[in-house]
Amino acid sequence: MRNYLDKRDLQIIANPLGIIMEGIGGVVLLPIIIALIYGEHHYIVFLIFGVVSILLGFILRKIPSDYSKFTLKHAMVIAAIAWLWAALMGSFCLIHSTNVSFLNAYFESMSAWTGTGISIYTDVEVLPKSILFLRSLEQWVGGLGVVIIVIGILLRPGTAAARLYKSEAREEKIKPSITGTVKTIWLIYLFYTVVGILLYVAAGMPLFDAINNTFSTICTGGMSIKNDSIGAYNSIPIYIITMILMIIGGTSFLVHYKAFKGNVLDAIRDIQFQTAIAIIVLFSILLIVVTKFSTVDAFYFVISALSTTGSSIQPVNTIAGWPNYAKIVIIAAMILGMSAGSTSGAFKLIRLITLFKGIYWEIIRIISPTGSVIPRKISGKPIGDVEIREAGNYLFLYLSFICISWLMLMQHGYNGIDSLFEVASAQGNIGLTTGIISATMPPIAQVFLIVNMWIGRIEIIPALVLVKLFIDLVKRI
Repeated sequence: MRNYLDKRDLQIIANPLGIIMEGIGGVVLLPIIIALIYGEHHYIVFLIFGVVSILLGFILRKIPSDYSKFTLKHAMVIAAIAWLWAALMGSFCLIHSTNVSFLNAYFESMSAWTGTGISIYTDVEVLPKSILFLRSLEQWVGGLGVVIIVIGILLRPGTAAARLYKSEAREEKIKPSITGTVKTIWLIYLFYTVVGILLYVAAGMPLFDAINNTFSTICTGGMSIKNDSIGAYNSIPIYIITMILMIIGGTSFLVHYKAFKGNVLDAIRDIQFQTAIAIIVLFSILLIVVTKFSTVDAFYFVISALSTTGSSIQPVNTIAGWPNYAKIVIIAAMILGMSAGSTSGAFKLIRLITLFKGIYWEIIRIISPTGSVIPRKISGKPIGDVEIREAGNYLFLYLSFICISWLMLMQHGYNGIDSLFEVASAQGNIGLTTGIISATMPPIAQVFLIVNMWIGRIEIIPALVLVKLFIDLVKRI
C-alpha cells in the first residue's frame, strides 16, 4: 500500500502548524483586555487556553522542519487542522464562560471562526462583553484566514508561505511575493475596519457596538452582539453603512488595491464586481416585484446573502415566514457568493463565470470551421481546460455536500426549503437562518453542519486531503 504520510511529512507539518497555533493563542488572549475593562472575572479562561495554544505551538515549532520539502499536501493538511484547532480553543472559552455543552460551544466557535455567524445562543445580549468580543474577533481574524494571518505576521517568506497561501483557496497576487501580498491585504483590511468603526460611531452607534459590528461585517461574518442583529438599531443610516461594508468585504482585495492606486475604472471593470452588482440588482427587483419586499429589505438581504455576511434587519420568525420564492432567491445568492480573493465564502462568482464562459466557448468551437482558434480569456487572463474543469469539479463537490446535509435535516423532520436554506447558509459561511439551527437540535445535525461550515471555509479539498491521509495512517496502524 502506498504511503502518503510518513514521519518526515509529520515533521514538515509540525513547525508551521506550531506557528499557527501560537497565533491562535494570541487571538484567544486579546479578550482579556475587554474582560478587565468591564470587570469580568472569567478572564482567567482566556489566559489559560491562550497560553495552552501558545505552549503547544512552541513545542511543535521546536521539531526540525525541512521547508525545502514543503508541498501543497502539507499546506492543505495544516490549513484543515488549523481551523479545527482554532474552533477547539474558542469552544473551551465558551464552555467555561457560558456553561454550554461541548458540542454547542464547538458549533458556536466554528461558526465564528469561519465567518458563518449562526449562533446557538437564544439571547446573546446577556453574554459577557469579553465573549461577545471574542466571537467578533474570531470572525475578523477568520475573515482573512487563520493561516493567512500567520503568513503575514510570523512566517518567513518562501515556498512554504506560497503553499500555505494557496491552501486557503487564494490565488491572487498583489505584490511579487506572497508575504508582501498578505501584508498589503492586511493594511487594506485594517483601513476599512477603522473606517467602518468611525462610520458606525458617526451614525450614533456606541463604540463597543461599532467595533464588534465592524469586525463582523467587514469580514462578511455577520455574527451579531444583538438578538435582532443590525435590525436592533432601527436606523436607515446604519443599514446603509452595513450594506456598503458587506459589499466591500465581498469584493476582491486586488480590486481594492487597484482603487487605492488610483485605477478606479479598472477596479469597476472587474468582472466579478460587475457580476455581483448585476445579481444584487436583479435579485432585489425579483423580491420587490414578486414577494412585495420593501426596497431596503430586498437590497439588504440580497447583499447580505451574496456577500455571505448573513447580517439581518428582521427577526428570525419573519425570515421563517417568508414565501418559498423569497427563500429560494436568497438560497441562490447564498450558494453563489461574491468574489474570489475577498473575505466572502460560498461558490464564488469567478467559478460561475468560468463555467458559463466554458459552455459558451464550447458552443462557439462546435459551430466554427474546423481548425479555428477560439480565444479563451476572462479579464485578460488566459483560461484553459484545467480551470474550466476545476470549476466544474468544485461545483459538483459543493452541491454534493449540500445535498448530503440537506437530506439529513429532512430525515429529522425539518421542512425541505428551510433545511436547504440552513445548509446553504452553513456551507456558504453566511449565517442567515429560518430558526432550525439551535442548541436543542439533534447532535448529529449539529455535527453535519459543523462539517459544512469547516469545509465551506477551506473549500473542501484540504478537508478531503486530511481525511484521506488520516484513513491511510489508520490502515497502517
